[in-house]
Amino acid sequence: MFQVALTQSALDDIAWFSKRERTIICDRIEEQLTYEPTAPTRNRKKVRPNQTAEWEVRIDNFRVFYDVDASENVVEVKVVGHKPGNKLFVRGKEFTL
Repeated sequence: MFQVALTQSALDDIAWFSKRERTIICDRIEEQLTYEPTAPTRNRKKVRPNQTAEWEVRIDNFRVFYDVDASENVVEVKVVGHKPGNKLFVRGKEFTL
C-alpha cells in the first residue's frame, strides 16, 4: 500500500476547482494511487520524459501527474489540471509538460 502525498503546488491546483470537482479528484486520487500506482491501466500511464512528473492518471476530464518512490512506498502528486480537449489547463492557464 502506498501513501499519497500532495505537494503544495498540487494542493493549490486542487483548491482552484469547485467543491464538487475537488471531491471527485481527491476520492479518485486515493482510489487510483494507493495500490499499484505504477501498473499501467486504461486511465494510468507513464508519460514521456519531462521535468514535471513520470506518471499521469486520467480522472474524467482531469489529469493528475505524479512520481512514485517505490522504496518508500510514497506517491507524490505534483500537478492537477483540467484537460477539456487536447490542451491541459492548470489553475485556468494553459500548461505544457
